[in-house]
Formats: sequence, C-alpha cells, structure tokens
Amino acid sequence: MGSGTRLGKVRGLGSSGHGSQHWLQQRLTALGNVLLVTWFVVSLVRLPLGDHGAVARWASNPTVALALILMVVSVFWHLRLGLQVLIEDYVHGEAARLLALVLLNFYAIGGAAYGIFAIVRIVLAPVAPGPGGM
Repeated sequence: MGSGTRLGKVRGLGSSGHGSQHWLQQRLTALGNVLLVTWFVVSLVRLPLGDHGAVARWASNPTVALALILMVVSVFWHLRLGLQVLIEDYVHGEAARLLALVLLNFYAIGGAAYGIFAIVRIVLAPVAPGPGGM
C-alpha cells in the first residue's frame, strides 16, 4: 500500500498523536470540573443565605481560595479545549479560523486571569469579623 493508493494517500494525514492528548485533556478537565463545581455548590449551600460577610470569610480561607483558583483554571481550560474543536471543525477559511482561535485564547486566558485576580483580591482584603466579633 504505497502512496499511489487511496489508503496510502490518507496514511500521512491525521492527528499525529495530538488528537488523543486533546481528548485526554478534555476528559481530565471535565472530571476536575465535576469534582470542583460539586464542592463549590455544596459549600455555597452550606453557607448562610444572603450573608455576604460569611461568603467573604469562607472565600478568604487560603485552602478554599486555592480550590477556587483550580476551579477557575479548570473551567476556562475545558472551555478553551471544547471551543477549539468547534472552531477547527466548523470555521472555514484559514484566516477566519486563525482569528477565531486567537480570540478564543485571549478570552480564555483573560477570563481565567480575571477570576484568579478576583479570588486573590478577596483573600488579601481585610475581612470583617463574623458574628460574635474577634
């Protein structure tokens, strides 16, 4: 089956090993999202309703902040991987595809950076004492 047959012409094409890595990254970020978003929702449900101070005190805990940062990074990374596949499959024209991928990367990196900045700002801000004072 040399390069003269149809199969031979197709053999040189394909993902070259990158498709399986992309697939695995999507599955791992999806698993991370399930775990982290579940933790996030359960944690918020356990907090007092409408108490901004309680949420701020909870989010200012360094362990919680680290988990929130991991969640933000995982969500935006997963978003980027999924939309990249859509763009590569459905955007026609090399220039339009390149522009869409560049905009996607700016959006994903910018959104994750903004989320991380917001979490760090909460952690470093002085937090009012809870009920009972300190």
